[in-house]
Order: sequence, then structure tokens, then C-alpha cells
Amino acid sequence: MSGGKEQQAARPRWTQTWLGGARAAGADLGRPGERLGLPESGSGAVASYGRRLLALFIDWALSTLVASGLAAALDWSAPQRSLGTLVIFGLQAWLLTATIGTTIGKRLCGVRVVRLDGRPVGFLMGFARSLLLVLVVPALIWDRDYRGMHDRASNTAVVNI
Repeated sequence: MSGGKEQQAARPRWTQTWLGGARAAGADLGRPGERLGLPESGSGAVASYGRRLLALFIDWALSTLVASGLAAALDWSAPQRSLGTLVIFGLQAWLLTATIGTTIGKRLCGVRVVRLDGRPVGFLMGFARSLLLVLVVPALIWDRDYRGMHDRASNTAVVNI
């Protein structure tokens, strides 16, 4: 009887497995970026959630600042300013990622967007990635390599500089 309790104590409770994800259940998923051939740490390693979110907030804040200036100059209503912020955010994410592989926020946070085949992101893949990013939901669905649907669709990953 005591052996059963010891064995039971060694295994995680069922709530710990589904709340903690596959790793808590004992599944070995490898480290983020391993399947993609990216290094474990340093330059070229998959960027952390924290850096990516901070970069997003910086880019959004800058877009809000520009939209607020335009709203004041062009007498936009609050909904127009909100739409303007989204459009400015999408445009800067598209153009900067397509041309230099990073946005202002990403650069300040030390991360960049790279294509997994080594080619530049380019305008087409940058547009697809930015379009899915502004739709929000695809960017919230991540895989074990920290890639959202917007990254998977454009064959990109966000890595440390």
C-alpha cells in the first residue's frame, strides 16, 4: 500500500500535466529552435517571449504617437485615430521587416526577423507576415519554436541579434 503512495507521489497530478503543457507530462519536445537548426543561445537563437512582447509594445507606442500627431493635424475622430494606429503599425512592420529585417522596437530589444531559408524577408513575405500580425489571432497561436502563425506562413523566425 505504501509503495503505491510513493509511486503516486512521484508522478505529476493530472492537473499539472494539462496546465503545465506537454513538458510537464514528460514529453521531450526539444528546445525552441532546435528543429529549425538555430543555436541554443546567443546570436541567431530564438528570441524570448519577453523581448518580442516588449518590441511589440514599443512599435505600437510609436505608431500611436504618429497616429496621434496625424489625428491632431487632420482632425480625426477617436475611431479614425485607432484605425490610423493600426494602419501605421502594419505599414511600419511590413516595410521595415521587408527591407532591414527589424522594426524600431525589435532593434531596441535586440531581435530581428529572418527567413529560415537564409534569403531576405522581402516585400511579399513581409506583407503576409504583417497582415497576419495585425489580425492579432494568428500571432497569438504559437508553436514550440516560439513561432506564431504569421511567422510560419512567411517562413520566418524572430531571433536574437
